Amino acid sequence: MRLVIVDYGAGNLHSVAKAVSNQGVRPLVTSTARYLDDADAVIVPGVGAAADTMANLRKHELIEPIRTYIDSGRPFLGVCMGQQALFDVSEEGGEHECLGVLPGRVVRLPDGLKVPHMGWNRVHIAREHPIFEGIADGSYFYFVHSYFPQPADPAVVIGETDYGVRFASVVARDNVVATQFHPEKSGDNGLKLYGNFLRVAQGAAVSR
Repeated sequence: MRLVIVDYGAGNLHSVAKAVSNQGVRPLVTSTARYLDDADAVIVPGVGAAADTMANLRKHELIEPIRTYIDSGRPFLGVCMGQQALFDVSEEGGEHECLGVLPGRVVRLPDGLKVPHMGWNRVHIAREHPIFEGIADGSYFYFVHSYFPQPADPAVVIGETDYGVRFASVVARDNVVATQFHPEKSGDNGLKLYGNFLRVAQGAAVSR
């Protein structure tokens, strides 16, 4: 299976690559858009701010190739900033246009909370999905973020987390799934989540 991890300058690439390698798949970590053309699965990880993320994706000419890849129906996983970038607009440091794959906005956590929201927190399963196979409702995952998505379509929310507000910590639509937390920093449950994504991707690759 051809798995591409998109390198646009995010700092957690090594840990994501190590996590998927642990599940038996050797990824290609690249900032070259043409490798998305024949990828069976794509992961866009991320740490950092929305403006920098979109600027780096633009610099590497990755924005349209990512949209085209998603439109093809092949499996896609976004992690942390890779989730937020899927929405229309982020309010982080002003208003920044994002990929527009999922309708909605990315907004700051409510005033009065310690930000970033950093550490372990529960994910409550809002809707069954293959990404959760073998993962119990209310399992803990590791978060580091100050902003969160507000999807315009509540049907895309498959996991929720409470931190001063209940927010969408996992979203999914068709071939796209994305998490606000970092599976690669989330121990056994995080590895299970990557394994579930890769299993779905493997099945999709075989059926094409």
